[in-house]
Amino acid sequence: MVCACWQKIVLKVDLHDNKDKQKAMKAVSTLLGIDSIAMDMKDMKMTVIGAADPIDVVGKLRKCWPTDIVSIGPKEEPKKEDGKKEEPKKDDAEKKKEAEKMIKELVDAYKAYNPCMTTHYYVHSAEENPNACVIL
Repeated sequence: MVCACWQKIVLKVDLHDNKDKQKAMKAVSTLLGIDSIAMDMKDMKMTVIGAADPIDVVGKLRKCWPTDIVSIGPKEEPKKEDGKKEEPKKDDAEKKKEAEKMIKELVDAYKAYNPCMTTHYYVHSAEENPNACVIL
């Protein structure tokens, strides 16, 4: 699923070398709506910018590496004017706390997101097998 808005997704991915880094970037780049991917090996953080669903991005990476969502936000920070009063800043702080709380709930909900695989059962019928022994 692709969102209509561009987002900046920051993920913490447990990678150990450049080979893992290349594999992770290749796995994420296969998703639709990805604009750019950047990896900081020092902090082990991957930044994905695009219109892709964060759950799909994390799901792709969790197949091979432990992955956590650090933050999800707009692509660019809105520019602030210098002449603002202090009261709106308090409101902004409350809004940021609410946004962080919502993101934390989202992360907690999908932390253990591992879809179960379907199990196929094969049933061998005695009527279909001509070599089966049947006592009448």
